[in-house]
Amino acid sequence: MICVSLDAALADGEVGPDPAAFERRALDAVPERALIGQKLMVRMEGTATHGLIRAARDGEIGGVILFPPPDQPPGELRAQISRLQQAARDGGLPELLVSIDQEGGEVKRLPDGPPDRSPPELSAPGDEGAARRAGRETGRYLARIGINVDLAPVLDVPSSSLSFVAARTFGTDPKVVAANGVAFAEGLSRAGVIPAVKHFPGLGRAVADTDFGPSEIDAPRGNLAIDFAPFREAIARKIPMVMVGHAIYTALDRDNPATLSETIVGRLLAGELGFDGVTISDDLGAGAITAAASEREAAVAAAGAGIDVLLYAGTDDPGPAAEALREALRNGQLDRAALERSLVRIGRLKDSL
Repeated sequence: MICVSLDAALADGEVGPDPAAFERRALDAVPERALIGQKLMVRMEGTATHGLIRAARDGEIGGVILFPPPDQPPGELRAQISRLQQAARDGGLPELLVSIDQEGGEVKRLPDGPPDRSPPELSAPGDEGAARRAGRETGRYLARIGINVDLAPVLDVPSSSLSFVAARTFGTDPKVVAANGVAFAEGLSRAGVIPAVKHFPGLGRAVADTDFGPSEIDAPRGNLAIDFAPFREAIARKIPMVMVGHAIYTALDRDNPATLSETIVGRLLAGELGFDGVTISDDLGAGAITAAASEREAAVAAAGAGIDVLLYAGTDDPGPAAEALREALRNGQLDRAALERSLVRIGRLKDSL
């Protein structure tokens, strides 16, 4: 069993009186390639290329992020996703996480699909009903195509109109952002699509877009409680996936972008806020990361910080990241037990599909 599914094994009667021992044996049997490959999500455009099919079949990737051509028919995209999922099945591997950015408004990779309104417009009615319906419609549309993860909604709270995410979130009031963002996420979930709320611990104070370069948020820890609030609500409502952003928060970790910070991912998100679901990085090829670390350093630092899924939106090649993680595992820089715990979280998320 490459991706541990203890609940399924219990239901099938495979597990005896000691489930912990069963899980330990299952984890001991996981090959290094799968332990690392399940953590990697790479770019797919409109086609399941030979390289992606091989990587899916051989367990070198655990998911893809879609950037389809805007004129690609949904049926054709669905067929390409199906080919990729079949490759994973042929390799005896779990279902791939197939993700897309379908927020609504200015970020919508499938322009003809829902949501038909932007997040600010969805929050305008004054209750979360519109956001929940939009999430459900979006989830149904994505699920029909074979997409099982929406990298949405944005839960950032803009501190001013200068925030680069101001047009992508549900307003400037953290309560409104929380209510509408969580409602959209729950709508996705009810349609069978995993929501990934973003960008923890909040990019609302950032003026510079972290896709293109460094961004430092120099706010006292007490002020950041506003930014945390929607994520606290999402965690309380059992939203299963959180994307971590790339800004530097001087009050939390002066030296590292959030994605590479064990203080932020491990101690704050998992420890203080109690999130026990799957963490995913923002794009590790973004300017804020390449300015801070090499490709190899960033992969190892993100995994060491506690990021479960390492996202590479700019490449379909998992090789460099996988090589860096393998070397770090073998030389003791990464702890196998921590990677195993990550694998269990990813496995449980995939089981939920």
